[in-house]
Amino acid sequence: MEENKFHVLVVDDDNKIRDLIKQFLNENGFIVSTAADAEEAKSKIDIFNFNLMILDVMMPGQDGYDLTKEIKESKNIPIILLTAKGEVEHRIHGLGLGADDYLGKPFEPQELLLRIKNIIKKSIAPDILASSKIGNAELNLNKMTIKLNEKVQKINSTEKKVLLKMLASPGKIFSRSEIGKISRISKERSIDVMITRLRKKIESNPKNPKFLQTIRGSGYVLWIK
Repeated sequence: MEENKFHVLVVDDDNKIRDLIKQFLNENGFIVSTAADAEEAKSKIDIFNFNLMILDVMMPGQDGYDLTKEIKESKNIPIILLTAKGEVEHRIHGLGLGADDYLGKPFEPQELLLRIKNIIKKSIAPDILASSKIGNAELNLNKMTIKLNEKVQKINSTEKKVLLKMLASPGKIFSRSEIGKISRISKERSIDVMITRLRKKIESNPKNPKFLQTIRGSGYVLWIK
């Protein structure tokens, strides 16, 4: 995807910040739409297919945390959260809800641009991730195989989709609803079964996983090392 086709939605109740971000990203070749609150943002999401959202946390009405959670339950739009709250617990809370990145105010526009470009790289280069290592497991997702301890096992297309997304964001917690959207599996039990299958192909000790772990009450996370 070329940057000049990358459509960004900026959601912030501060007119000045919203306009400054829009102008800066326009100057750097992005298509930019804006919204002043969650309701306006949701109405635009229903109309346009956005490639990324820049979302302020502190807004009147529905805040950025709740909007992130709602969006991630039904769509796979990368989200960068903006907030004046820089404490670690607030970052963890936002990332735990599915946000892809987090930037505290005030921030340098160039830093925001770099974070956007990092997300672009993840979205346009899945082939780079297709040949990866998770611990001792060697993945070749083009051939749809995983080699562990000299044993080669096949994976299906659903498992491949989930692995690609998790490999692109190591350390990110994926909720069951997110994995369900990626895999198009609706039943939570079926999602758990798929994760168990993947563990058997990736982990030396699937009953005590080091890499594909369960985060109780939140979902699953993949650690590369």
